[in-house]
Amino acid sequence: MNFKQLESFLWVAELQSFTKAARQLYMSQPAVSFQIKALEEDLEVMLFKRGDKKMVLTDAGQLLYREAKQMFRHYQKIKAGLDDLKGLKTGHLIVGAGTIPGEYLLPLLIGEFKKKYPGIQITLKVSGSGQVERWVREREIDLGITGALMEGQEIECSPWLQDELLLIVPPLHPWVNSGTVKVSDLKSETMIFREQGSGTRRTIEQKLAEQGITVDQIPQGIELGSSRAVITAVEAGLGVSIVSKYAVRESLELERVREVHIDDFDLSRTLYQVRHSQSMAGFAIDAFTDFINNDEVYKVFDFKKTP
Repeated sequence: MNFKQLESFLWVAELQSFTKAARQLYMSQPAVSFQIKALEEDLEVMLFKRGDKKMVLTDAGQLLYREAKQMFRHYQKIKAGLDDLKGLKTGHLIVGAGTIPGEYLLPLLIGEFKKKYPGIQITLKVSGSGQVERWVREREIDLGITGALMEGQEIECSPWLQDELLLIVPPLHPWVNSGTVKVSDLKSETMIFREQGSGTRRTIEQKLAEQGITVDQIPQGIELGSSRAVITAVEAGLGVSIVSKYAVRESLELERVREVHIDDFDLSRTLYQVRHSQSMAGFAIDAFTDFINNDEVYKVFDFKKTP
């Protein structure tokens, strides 16, 4: 039994005619007769008896008619819901992000996306990159955005945006006058770090290791759980730090902190999109990923695409 057979049955039952039903279904009369015959053979009952110039339901046919009518109402409701999803009128997705993309990039993108697709609901969860990786592996989110490369059989990780980490110092710091320092100079200053597990912290540790410097060689001040807190601490004169350009743009413009260049020290990094390799794709998540990968969107927000 299939829905095409049930649809033919319902039209014949309501119009009491194979010919009239065929017109409604844009089928030939023999084709409708074939559908009804196949349905009767499948159910092993007679559904119609021929009356005076019309088709009359048998007892079995009357029973099927009531149930089939209900089934078709449910089918039409499901189809309408799916059409809404395909038309992106409804939908829901959950995005998990590290603090830089989660606090400074995605809220802007989600706001613009919602203007285009107001019916789609988006939940944004923000935490460290390690937690985002756990969310992806446990399929608690549809998409992860992090500042750390993730690997594994269950993980699909692809480059997204280019970020640059900047050395920032308080406005009256002696390094402001020189404008440039060597990476070895970091060993003489108190450094404010993000917490262990954050994408920014991982990148800094990796970049320093490439220069033969460990974090233990740098005087450490407080560890903080967000880039905003780190920047505020630098503004307060508690030390220097290395943070994302996306996080510190406003403070630099207001001259609450100052940027100091580090000679021969590449602090660029990549932000990544992460998904579970066996996740079920959906219309909403596909539309969102298409949107955040659009070059025109990058231009609007002055984002730099990964080369």
